[in-house]
Amino acid sequence: MTTQSYLPVPPGVGMEENFLSLDDILLSQEKLPTRAECAFPRLGFVEKTSDTRDIPEGTKMEMPLWLSKGLYDNKRRLVSVEHPKIYRQGWRTVFSADPNVVDLHKMGPYYYGLGSQLLHFDSPENPEIAQTVLQTYIGRFRRIMDSSQNAYNEDTSTLVERLDVLERCLFRTGQAGLNDFQRWEKGQASQITASNLVQNYRKRKFQDLEA
Repeated sequence: MTTQSYLPVPPGVGMEENFLSLDDILLSQEKLPTRAECAFPRLGFVEKTSDTRDIPEGTKMEMPLWLSKGLYDNKRRLVSVEHPKIYRQGWRTVFSADPNVVDLHKMGPYYYGLGSQLLHFDSPENPEIAQTVLQTYIGRFRRIMDSSQNAYNEDTSTLVERLDVLERCLFRTGQAGLNDFQRWEKGQASQITASNLVQNYRKRKFQDLEA
């Protein structure tokens, strides 16, 4: 049995992140277009395109997701968050027509994760965004799984280069299942044995009977 020095931690599901997941850590660095709703004194150095000492009210800038979530507050109105273009109405129309034509990795490698995180920010478009993200996943699921099952022992780099990070994980899972099935058909699957817990229980039971 092979052992791994690092066991991957899966990303969080929905709006909550898993702080132990490398994918969620990378997702938290995704940039969001924001607008300063008040002045930020002595923070001009944060905005690289500005040479002023302060960040004046109304300044538009890009912030990482983790900072945007930390500053966003409906009551205090520190910053307002705009949707990245791939989640706006124009792209939602494209996804509703045919989600398979979009290069999700090029548009943003964390399309599904970032789309879920956008629901943290109050917007009348949130229901439409959530529905589009869900329908996009459903619409692309079958094609991804079909590709993973029909690419046995082939170079799959061209197949996965257009996929979101979540979709790439799905593709690898499909291929792993196919590889296991192929090994089983050829009689190369490992023999199924009882777990150590069951074996130890049997030993104790025999010892009790002998006593």
